[in-house]
Amino acid sequence: MQINPLHIALSSPIAKEKLYIKYMVSLRCKLLVQEELKKLDIQHLVVELGAVELLQDISAEQRLILRENLIKSGLELLDNKKSILVEKIKSAIINVIHYSDEQLKINYSEYLAEKLGYDYTYLSNLFSEVKGITIQQFIIIHKIEKAKELILYEELNTTEISYRLHYSSVAHFSNQFKKVTGLTPSFYKKLKKKRQGNLEDV
Repeated sequence: MQINPLHIALSSPIAKEKLYIKYMVSLRCKLLVQEELKKLDIQHLVVELGAVELLQDISAEQRLILRENLIKSGLELLDNKKSILVEKIKSAIINVIHYSDEQLKINYSEYLAEKLGYDYTYLSNLFSEVKGITIQQFIIIHKIEKAKELILYEELNTTEISYRLHYSSVAHFSNQFKKVTGLTPSFYKKLKKKRQGNLEDV
């Protein structure tokens, strides 16, 4: 049997590591990545938003197939150090805003610097360079998206939502919500309820 030298090169093991994945921002994405790992029989310890911690070395061939399969699903396996760090920033912010009920004891700049081990000014400049928006703008976008979700759940009032999303006051939250959406939180709630009512009448 003739051995393909290319196959030997592709099968050479890669050191155990974390894989970083772009556009992985939801629980659905996590399930999709887990499924792809399972198909390739890649053992993993944990799948987080934006990252996968492996329990084994993976071959170059497995990495190549995983990269191609993730692209088909709108995800991207990252190699560039700057891109990886930007994804870490995004994942840290998304985790705090969308998936954590705990209140931040420090502001976002301190939190990111502490979590990622870099000076915040460096993180901020890098993020703006790669994404074209500031970290602060990214935080605001996601806070308002989360606020919309919480308003529609109707479990929390405006004061509770502003506290949950780490705003200094209800007025600050309401002003920022209106600046982004063009509506006040209360009017947004009425509008959504009216639309839901219209749909139920159809």
